[in-house]
Amino acid sequence: MILTVTPNPSLDRTYEVPALERGAVLRAAADRLDPGGKGVNVSRAAAAAGVRTTAVLPLGGPAGTLLAELLAAEGVDVTAVSILGRTRSNVSLVEPDGTLTKVNAPGPVLTPAESALLLDTVRTCAGNPDWIAACGSLPPGLPPNWYAELVARARTTGARVALDTSGPALAEALPARPDVVKPNAAELAEAVGRPLFTLGDVAAAAEELRSRGAGAVLASLGADGQLLASAHGILHGSAPVAAVRSNAGAGDAALAGFLAAGGSGPEALASALAHGAAAVRLPGSAMPTPADLRPEAVRITPRPLLDRYLTEPAVPGRATVRLEPPAGPVDPTGPIEPTAV
Repeated sequence: MILTVTPNPSLDRTYEVPALERGAVLRAAADRLDPGGKGVNVSRAAAAAGVRTTAVLPLGGPAGTLLAELLAAEGVDVTAVSILGRTRSNVSLVEPDGTLTKVNAPGPVLTPAESALLLDTVRTCAGNPDWIAACGSLPPGLPPNWYAELVARARTTGARVALDTSGPALAEALPARPDVVKPNAAELAEAVGRPLFTLGDVAAAAEELRSRGAGAVLASLGADGQLLASAHGILHGSAPVAAVRSNAGAGDAALAGFLAAGGSGPEALASALAHGAAAVRLPGSAMPTPADLRPEAVRITPRPLLDRYLTEPAVPGRATVRLEPPAGPVDPTGPIEPTAV
């Protein structure tokens, strides 16, 4: 059983547009409305995979009511903390090549009483979860150390804890020793304060997070696959995707696949890759079912070539950009293929 905590959930409206043109009237080819927020998506992906899951989240206003209804329709148990503010709504624009442009609202301000109730709800929530996944940005009103407190309380339940956040919230939570953290390349570069150009750079950054308290690091590298650093060593994997429809929620689907498969070792990494690759082939933030997975396409490398250059290097303070690899050692296995985030 996977319990998720999403302190800043949302309703996510996704529009598929022919091209993003500033100042123009855009006509969408398709649109959809989904429950949103990283932890919410982990629960949605877990439910789609047939894994029992409960989503703990603060909800307020009509958007909060609708979000709970949409989650229930997808088979997710909802434990809601009622708040005075209104649950936020986000907008995503997806172009035919898979380019995603998002407008995320800041979310409602949580009062100290609402924050305390959310923490207490996680500690007392029934179900004896195998994993507690704490995910996403912090809404206004919550301090950067809020996730550190959540991880500490979650560990008293006996469950293992996964954390997917970034910036100061990630840095302050590491000493609480989450069992696994799941940054993307840009978040990992920000966390260590240096650029990542090779798989070796990613591995070294992941090991630094482990030295600061993380039990394992599952790094999503976009077109460069995923890297898992743990006490058992470094693993790298990829899952080629011919065409990306939308990468919204793909990293969350990958985390759900990782946890559903036990949360450690090559089998869990393979599951994460299969779920992430399936998610990017679906519209909006739709979550994959077992029928969408293509496990035969997943490749796991137990001894990755760490001097292999990333096709999408990450630089702190900048979005991940796609660059040609600089001159250097050539990977004998050939160029890195496009893969799921």
